[in-house]
Amino acid sequence: MSLRIIDKGAMAAFVSSLMRQYEVVGPQAKDNQFAFGPITNYGQLRLDYNTSVLPPKKYLLPQKEVLFTFRTETNSASAVFDTHPRVILGMHTCDIHALRLLDAVFAKDNPDQHYLKRRAATLIIGIECLTPCDENSFCKSMNTLSASEGFDLHLVDLGQVYAVEVGTSSGQELLNKHAEARAATQDDITLMNKVLSEKWPRFPYKLDFDASELPSLMAVSYKSPVWSELDQRCLACGSCNTTCPTCYCFNVMDDISLDGKTGERIRMWDSCQLDEFARVGSGENFREKRAQRQRHRFFRKGKYIPDMHGELGCVGCGRCARTCLVDITPVGVWNELHKAHAI
Repeated sequence: MSLRIIDKGAMAAFVSSLMRQYEVVGPQAKDNQFAFGPITNYGQLRLDYNTSVLPPKKYLLPQKEVLFTFRTETNSASAVFDTHPRVILGMHTCDIHALRLLDAVFAKDNPDQHYLKRRAATLIIGIECLTPCDENSFCKSMNTLSASEGFDLHLVDLGQVYAVEVGTSSGQELLNKHAEARAATQDDITLMNKVLSEKWPRFPYKLDFDASELPSLMAVSYKSPVWSELDQRCLACGSCNTTCPTCYCFNVMDDISLDGKTGERIRMWDSCQLDEFARVGSGENFREKRAQRQRHRFFRKGKYIPDMHGELGCVGCGRCARTCLVDITPVGVWNELHKAHAI
């Protein structure tokens, strides 16, 4: 991995050049919040954002996408793939970790070509978080405060310039073709090390235990009274899932034309917190109670996903905590479970 330097005054030209070859999406101000969206001019880009309402995963796993079209008269179908060249600019390290998990999920067992083709056409430019997003973030506790892989380029704000870590050969080609970047000097490296070391104390630990203990903690918490307490609070709105960068559950439906001759098969985000999620054709619901659904949610993040993929299913972004109307948070739930089982 090499280190380059881009003057902040040259960033507009860099982004403008990218836009001539790629769809560039990045964080933009939306009222008093931020959201990832297409960048049509450099002035829209807000690399100083705290967090986005929805994670940038929406450009790799869209909220709604057509998987294939079909014709009933000929019993034929045609897959629909998105291979549009895209750059996601300004991705925080927690979301980079989340994307690495999704890459593993959709490549395992039965590879999902819709995700993988979109991923292959997408370049990631991350940016280092130097201050906490807000009181809900707990990335330090989840070991996602920094990232050493999962990006093509990664920016670190050094005041007058950005240090640019090159993560892949594609990232290097991006710099060579689109940016006025110089090699980092020893002074640049010293300044970057200073900036990175000074950021660490700004981020508090939020969990009362090491995150590596989560799978074993969840294993002894299946019958915890915490789930019954959450049953009384949860509104089953699904906001926690729909704002999560690592949730990947979906529903599939067919949209058929009025004459019944053509149609589309559509995939869309779904939420395990909704009442109908675990209901089957016979009418039975395997997680009818909200306590069961909350337990499933936290077991997915803290045990099931680590058991399957070797990575925790939560990256500490805090989006679910921000959107929950009744203050159900991963930090609160996991600390309560740890307290109950602490010796």
